[in-house]
Amino acid sequence: LSGGMRQRCALIRTLATQPEILLLDEPFSALDYQTRLAVSADIWRILRQEGKTALLVTHDIAEAVSMSDRVIVLSRRPAVVKAELDMGALRPLPPMERRDTPEFHRYFNTIWKELDVHA
Repeated sequence: LSGGMRQRCALIRTLATQPEILLLDEPFSALDYQTRLAVSADIWRILRQEGKTALLVTHDIAEAVSMSDRVIVLSRRPAVVKAELDMGALRPLPPMERRDTPEFHRYFNTIWKELDVHA
């Protein structure tokens, strides 16, 4: 199976146990960019259809904004909450549609500034 199909199968196996909360820890990190976008859209849709709550851990800002209802930015160790952003108007939009909105770019830039990365 491809990486994307393995991720989809893992999600389906997890959902079969009917958990209250899913932990998605860097679930797309091993996937190429196109597959990452496709699988994230599938997972977003399935979570919405099933009414499940998921905790997504990621270092990818675009992934966080496009997949989440709420983003919590943590500091370096020891981890302290630096910011909490509610995705508000983006909530009903699928991941790819979110990426085309001005709000997506505003949230992305806000998170980037919170991370205080000197690039």
